[in-house]
Order: sequence, then structure tokens, then C-alpha cells
Amino acid sequence: MHSNEPWRKAYYILLVILLVMLLQLKGGTWAWAFNILDKTWNIRWVYVLLLSFIMAQLLTPLAIRLAWYFNILDYPNERKLHGSPVPRIGGLAIFVSVLAATVRNYQFSSELTWLIVGGSIIYALGFIDDIHPLTSTLRLSVQLVACLAVIKGGILITVIPYFWPFSHFLRIAVTVVWLIGMANAINFLDGIDGLVSGMIAISALLFFAIAWPTRQSYLAYLVIAMAGACIGFLPYNWKPAKTFMGDASATFLGFMIAGTAVMGSWTYKNAMVAVATPLLILGIPIFDMIYTTVSRFKNHQVRTFREWLEYTGRDHFHHRLINIKLSEQHTVLFIWMLNLCLGLGAVVIRDTNTMHSILVLTQSVMILLIIAVLMISGRQVSR
Repeated sequence: MHSNEPWRKAYYILLVILLVMLLQLKGGTWAWAFNILDKTWNIRWVYVLLLSFIMAQLLTPLAIRLAWYFNILDYPNERKLHGSPVPRIGGLAIFVSVLAATVRNYQFSSELTWLIVGGSIIYALGFIDDIHPLTSTLRLSVQLVACLAVIKGGILITVIPYFWPFSHFLRIAVTVVWLIGMANAINFLDGIDGLVSGMIAISALLFFAIAWPTRQSYLAYLVIAMAGACIGFLPYNWKPAKTFMGDASATFLGFMIAGTAVMGSWTYKNAMVAVATPLLILGIPIFDMIYTTVSRFKNHQVRTFREWLEYTGRDHFHHRLINIKLSEQHTVLFIWMLNLCLGLGAVVIRDTNTMHSILVLTQSVMILLIIAVLMISGRQVSR
């Protein structure tokens, strides 16, 4: 037995006890504690955060054992960075934790309900694909169904003026492109240990920092559940990873964070801020998606939309940083810091005037230009 094994067992026992306490908070012995969090201190979100974190900590080891038992493993190849098989459905713990914490909180709106339905469709699709690869056409078709479910719930990008011709259909089209694009952009970035789980945690916390003070409670509870689940999963996903989240959880998280970006109200007086807020918080996956797409078509690596969906390569931002001799851990930390820098700009511009908003956006564009230089440098080094 390893020297730290007794401590690990004690830790898990403590987590189980805390989980039982949390599950009783709304009518059991420990209801007084929930009343303090909710009514006295007005920090009900702490309950959701703790619940999702503890569940992810407890469920991830079970998902790892399940993956080994059923041989659902990610085997190394020439384009992957790991050198031995790794369980690939650890993200099941994230999905269950987010879902359970949100449902247990009993705080729903039509938008939130349909976003969870759409996200569940995305996860189910990805889970099947992780076990038995599906065609890109089938994946795209099911993702479209998930998008339509979300739109049915009232989550729709409204930046297009209503007086434009076919404005409603354009809004639907832009919403579908945004949701599917972000789901796949986050999945494409999931190529290095800990990167996506940390990025989603940071992005979710940034959205929470805006949503909670502005009384967007449904949105705030959802993103704090996502943050807690990702933080709980991260220790198992940090290099050397004991498990990967898999395409299922990566696309689920990307879809959900994209849905919250549309669902939220980011300003009441400045349309530019309303658009810029989610773009800043999610700037890195957006930029990585656009850059790699343009690069692949320009270099004739892909020629059709179907080839683009199926193409896998080592040309993403994290690959380029590794090419310029950053370690995997330093690459993850570097991208996390960039994510935080851009996202803090979104928090700051909410209450600024137009000129200050333009200055913050200009700064963010300059940061993205620095990223572009790093990606070009990484490409040249890899040749």
C-alpha cells in the first residue's frame, strides 16, 4: 500500500459524508445550514459549487474503473501526446455532476431546461462516438437537433436587427453556427492534459462574476455547477492524466458554455458590450477555431466542409506552443492566463462607456495578435 493510501481513503470518506449532508440540506437534519447559505448570507451558489465539486471528485475514479473494465481507452498514435492507453470517458463524472447539481438546486427556467436537454443530447452523441466512432454527417445532424431544442427554449442570438429581411431565420442560423462551432472548438482544444477542464472552469467563473451580481440566478447556478465539476475533475486530468474527458464531455461543455453566453444578459445600455462579453471570455477557442480553419483551407489540408469536420492535426494553439519548447504544463498555464486576461476585460467593460469599451477591445485584439505570432512561430519551428 502506498504511504498516502490511508489519507486518500480518509479523504474520500469525508467527501461521502459531506455529499450526504448536502443532499439533505433541503429538508433533512442539515436544513439549517442551507438556510444560512440561501437566506442569511445569500450565497446559495456555494451549495451548488460544493455539490458539483464533490460529486466530480467521487465519480471520476468510478468512471476511470468503468473505462478500464470495458476497455474504453484512448490509445496513443502519431498525433497524440500521451504514450500509453488512458481511459477516455472520465468526463462522464462532469456530465453527471453538472446535471445532478443543477437538478438538485430546483431552480429552472424554460431556457435552462431546454439548454440541459440540448446538452444531454450532445453528451449522449459524444459518448456513443467515444465508444464506437460515428460518421461526421450523423454527428452534425444530431448536433443540429440539439441546437433546435435549445432554440425552442428561447435561447436565440438577437444581435441581428428585426427589420432585416429574413431576420428570424438569420438569427436561428447564427445561433446554430455559434452553438455547434463552440462545441467543436472546445473539443478541438482538448488535446493536452488539463487544458479544457481548466479553461471551462475559468470561463464559467467569469460568466458567474457577471451573472450573480446582476441577479441572473438561473444562469449563475448553471455556470457555477460547471465550474465546480471541472475543478473536481481537474486533478485526475492533470499531467500525467489518469483519464481524459473524451469528446462527449468536451463537446458537452463547449455546447453548454456557448448556450450560457447566448442565454445571459451582459448589458442593458451598450450593444457592443453585449456582443463583446462572450467573445472576450471565449476568445481563445474562437480564435483557435478561426485560425486553424483558415490555415487548413489555405494550405489545402482540407477542401470541403466534411473534410474539415473529420480532419485531426497537431496545428492548434497548444500544439504550436509545445513546438516552441514550452512544456505541456507550462502551455496549459500560459493558455489559462490568457483566458483569464481576456475574460477579465469582459468583466470590466460591463459598466464602462463606449470609449473605454473600445480601449479594452483594442487591448484584447492585440493579445490575439500576439497569439497569432506565437502560432506562426510554432508552425515554422515544427517544419
